[in-house]
Amino acid sequence: MLSPIALLFPGQGAQHVGMGRDLRDAFPAAAVRFFQADEILGRPLTRLMWEGPEEELTRTGNCQPALYVHGLAALAAVREALGDDAKAFDDRTVGTAGLSLGELTAHGAAGTYDYADGLRLVARRGELMDEACAAAPGGMVALLGGDAEKARALAEASGVQVANYNTPGQYVLSGTLEGTQKAAAEAKAHGFRRAAPLKVAGAYHSRLMEPARLEFAATLAQAAGQFRIPRVPVVANFSAMPAREPSDILTLLADQVTNSVRWVECIELLASELGATLFLELGPGTTLAGMIPRIVPGVEILSVSDAAGVRAATERIRSGA
Repeated sequence: MLSPIALLFPGQGAQHVGMGRDLRDAFPAAAVRFFQADEILGRPLTRLMWEGPEEELTRTGNCQPALYVHGLAALAAVREALGDDAKAFDDRTVGTAGLSLGELTAHGAAGTYDYADGLRLVARRGELMDEACAAAPGGMVALLGGDAEKARALAEASGVQVANYNTPGQYVLSGTLEGTQKAAAEAKAHGFRRAAPLKVAGAYHSRLMEPARLEFAATLAQAAGQFRIPRVPVVANFSAMPAREPSDILTLLADQVTNSVRWVECIELLASELGATLFLELGPGTTLAGMIPRIVPGVEILSVSDAAGVRAATERIRSGA
């Protein structure tokens, strides 16, 4: 039996200077995506992706569109490399998901909206989150070694929120600087092996992002006519369930800004209910490849961030089982 495929897209933090440059050189379909991005946004995003500086690329308003573009360029490269086998690849794809910002890339891959419309939404989301970070400084802290119940208890005791359920034993809390510092200081007493403050611009997936959520919800409402029913299920971070109707997708994408990323449940659903056994991580880095085996042991995951990754994925897809 051919392995059912799930497509995954990374979130903020995966970006790096040079991302996608060899995809541009090796695959014309990827090059088109990159150069379209500059035209759509009216600024040289690709130069920033390929030349930096890193601190400018890391800004939320830059890295989010960069990740969207890279993820969909990598997918275009895979389809180009597959050639006549691309339709069979599409037929085997049972679902998609993305971590935080990656959820919007997943919708782009599923055809919920056109490439250009999705890129404009992503760019606006990044701008709004930059503004929210500046208006209400906050922080995030990663927890290792405990469980989800302990993460929720520590968050409540510290006045913050659980931003990410990344894997069993790996969580991220988000909120005020005072709250995240308190959580880090008390993590061991709550049963965690380690707490590590993250180098981020603000408190993503927390109440401090409420101004961004409100403005992004308004932006999404204005773009409602651009949304379609996805070709394959897209598992939402907020609900950890597939969203089909455009009206539901609009709500879920807005609510995701201030609520938890339920990544463990998203991956479990792709594997158990949708039957995926081969996962493709499309975008820079290998962060998701490190998470998936801890969530659903025994599945296969390939990272597709460069030309070598495209060729390896193409060979694996063509092998069938």
